[in-house]
Amino acid sequence: MIKKFTIVTLILSILSITASPALGNNNDETNFLIPEHGYTVDYYRSYGEPVIRASIIGNPELSRGETADLQITIANSGVVEGFKRLNANQNRIPDSTEEKLAEAEMEEEKGCTTAKNIKAVLVSETEYIEVEPATCVQHVEELETGYTATLRYTIKIDSDAPAGSYELLLPLNYQYQANVRTTTADVINLGLTDTQYAREYKTKTETLRIPISIENKPRLEVTNVSGNLAQGESKAIEITYKNTGESVAKDALARIIVMSPLSTEKSIVRLGDIEPGEEKIARFVISADQDALVKNYGINSEIKYIDEDGETSFSENMKVNIHLEATEKKFSITGVAVILIVLIALYQIINVYRKRNKNNENASGDLNE
Repeated sequence: MIKKFTIVTLILSILSITASPALGNNNDETNFLIPEHGYTVDYYRSYGEPVIRASIIGNPELSRGETADLQITIANSGVVEGFKRLNANQNRIPDSTEEKLAEAEMEEEKGCTTAKNIKAVLVSETEYIEVEPATCVQHVEELETGYTATLRYTIKIDSDAPAGSYELLLPLNYQYQANVRTTTADVINLGLTDTQYAREYKTKTETLRIPISIENKPRLEVTNVSGNLAQGESKAIEITYKNTGESVAKDALARIIVMSPLSTEKSIVRLGDIEPGEEKIARFVISADQDALVKNYGINSEIKYIDEDGETSFSENMKVNIHLEATEKKFSITGVAVILIVLIALYQIINVYRKRNKNNENASGDLNE
């Protein structure tokens, strides 16, 4: 069985760093020297943050034993819920100029719904589904509100996985802009030039749930084989098939594929409907050549059936092992006849020899008299 992720793995995958502020102008948000609040003024505070949702592209129903390229779309639907004007001002600049600075800061505050540096880890909590380690972590640099990004993972479904509904976990870790402050002219004393804003970021972690399912379908296995083959003979072999799946295999046909030195005149046997948990026996007559080697032979078998959707389907290839025995040694009629002829010939020869010796003995006795 496939090993499932431990709780420790899940925790490590969603650990985040603490929130930190960053400097930035309209295009730069690199962390360098951070000015204190004495060098900035805060005109507005925005309310809003990213809202990330996830869904699978394509059919979420998978099959046992399948290796699937899972594509997940993440969409950002975050909205700015409002702004709060703060009682902030810079006494050294005209009110009209300050108002323009405040309006510019409010525009920058709208970036609070953008998710940055997204880390997405796909996690399986069941032993029947494995996420390939090489693809389990995906990154997205930036996702603005109203936009989507596609994450790609490879998962393996165990061949023994029960049919039904499952959930994969998708822990996310990302940063978003929590506040923007406008820098004052005093920031130049820090050696910073062309710096308009100081930005504060927060880190957010959340776990999304990705529903998938493993389809209900027949699962056919060979549970028993009875009978042996013999050299130069045709023997009946009975193969028992069982449906260990969750749905009916309708109008099933069992087929075997034999190769020399084995052969069969009928390689397909009709089994009919096979209900879940039911067994059916197929009887095949298989012939073996006289000079076939005595050993175990592996025969391929499969079952063709109609599934619940009315589509023609095939089972996985099943191996059927059959033992070939040596033929018993028997005397043929011709062999017996030859032996009898030889024995009769020997008897005649011995009989003639005995008569000759007897005649010679009689003749010698007459001479002596």
